[in-house]
Amino acid sequence: MKKNCLALLIGAILPLCSMAQNVVYPIDRATMMEGSKFDFKVEFDEVIKPEQAKILINGKDFKELLGNNVEFVEKEDGKDVSALWVRDTSIAQAGDYKVDVTVNGKQTEVNWSVYATPDVRKAKNVILFIGDGLSVAHRTGARLLSKGINEGKATGRLAMDTLPYMGLIGTSSTDSIATDSANTASAYMAGHKSAVNALGVYASRSEDNFNHPKQETIGELLKRRTKMSVGIVSDAELQDATPAAVVAHTRRRAEKAAITEMLYNVGPDVMLGGGSAYFLPKSTPGSKRKDDKNFLEAFQNAGYQLVTNATELNAVDSTKTQKLLGLFHTGNLNSVLDRRFLQNDTTKKFPDQPDLTEMTKVALDVLSKNKEGFFLMVESALIDKASHPLDWERAFASTIMLDQSVEIAKEFAKTHPDTLVIVTGDHTHGISIIGTVDDDKQGDMREKVGTYQNAGWTNYTDENKDGYPDRWDVSKRLAVFFASFPDYYETFRPKLERQFVPAIKTEKGDYIANEEYKSVEGAMFREGNLPRSADTGVHAVDDMLIQAQGPGAEAIHGYMENSDLFKVIVDTLAVK
Repeated sequence: MKKNCLALLIGAILPLCSMAQNVVYPIDRATMMEGSKFDFKVEFDEVIKPEQAKILINGKDFKELLGNNVEFVEKEDGKDVSALWVRDTSIAQAGDYKVDVTVNGKQTEVNWSVYATPDVRKAKNVILFIGDGLSVAHRTGARLLSKGINEGKATGRLAMDTLPYMGLIGTSSTDSIATDSANTASAYMAGHKSAVNALGVYASRSEDNFNHPKQETIGELLKRRTKMSVGIVSDAELQDATPAAVVAHTRRRAEKAAITEMLYNVGPDVMLGGGSAYFLPKSTPGSKRKDDKNFLEAFQNAGYQLVTNATELNAVDSTKTQKLLGLFHTGNLNSVLDRRFLQNDTTKKFPDQPDLTEMTKVALDVLSKNKEGFFLMVESALIDKASHPLDWERAFASTIMLDQSVEIAKEFAKTHPDTLVIVTGDHTHGISIIGTVDDDKQGDMREKVGTYQNAGWTNYTDENKDGYPDRWDVSKRLAVFFASFPDYYETFRPKLERQFVPAIKTEKGDYIANEEYKSVEGAMFREGNLPRSADTGVHAVDDMLIQAQGPGAEAIHGYMENSDLFKVIVDTLAVK
């Protein structure tokens, strides 16, 4: 019996030992639009000669489908492994494709699905709103604060609540169930899954951040194959992950100087956001470039009108403007809570920053002049950038601002019914509203937290009807808590002077609770549930909600992968 068991065990192990280590890009189950560009790469796990590799696609030599522009690298990055590339290729015919790679007795197989877009265009325009980190709790909180609730029923709806088609989006990356904004936004913008921190590329083993298999982005595709306009709006740096995904190709999203050049090379017609530090040559104070390239001059020489504050933005004459570049901060713009409602010093360097609503409106005014239509991506980035440091008030305020921008798009769609409007996020945060915090209750701050029937109602007001609470430091407010956190002091109160900084770095490199908040009356120390190398909360793996209205919106339903949204967009626009 023991011999039989041993034989079975050896028989089970041997196939595993002979499994191929060669890797093919695009990866298994990749979906691609007919005619879209991509890089084909095969990574071998040893040094080989080209003639040793047999590469077939649907039983025929791969060159018959992908072309003869083959690049063979005997020792990739000087290591004892070879690689084969076909760059900037495409597949002209829709269908299912099986790729077989055989070398020295080892075989690798991947399958691709190539789809054709319809002949008839459903929509002329697509407006894609992305709330970075937008979770269901962000939407719930925005509705409670902006619209109110009475006797258990919301007294109003968010603009995004009324979009009739709804689905759930899976956000996981190729290397982890968890994800970041780079590869999730790239999935929307290129239709391929990828790895954490990757933009518009498959994360291969190459050491060079710019030498990974590329996936054509929506910005590149529309500029190459249509006469449509392309717009990017964000309250983050334009080089940040989500806006960059419209054009960029890099393994590391932090390559912001290079991403600026990619923005220039693709040439979206409207770009509004922050990040001017990467447009300026290194000789200019405030620049973050390491070279003397001046992209402010380059864009202006290419015909872009440059605006640098809200006053200039709102003075743009859309009848005379075809290309618009707005740069309103050297980094990310400041939170709407700081810009519009709090009297603090956060915005003193850039006192005239536009709201996301203003940027959305001007972008639509300029882009809509194109009779061929447009694609516009609008990101409310600071939902995420406030949620990481557990600052839910700033995150909820940015969610309200996102929703008011959605309302502008809905009004635009009334006069332009050939417009598809989509609202989603790139990933979620683990955040929940559990009740209220009532300063008038007796006891310590934990005893002031009301749950179930003891929660009752908050006392926020909106007397001026701008959709935001008149005050954020009311005596009975929402009780909101995050699922992931470093060591920190929970104050149960809004941070009115500046964004919350929950943890600070020690000399050893670990993060400990920021004792700045220890002296706040009633503050409670919370031992973190994250590794001590984490200084803020992290993204959640929860599904992302997506909603839509307009022609093509019916494709939004049920469970979808984030890479499926690209197909919805190109199908709706009938990109050929």
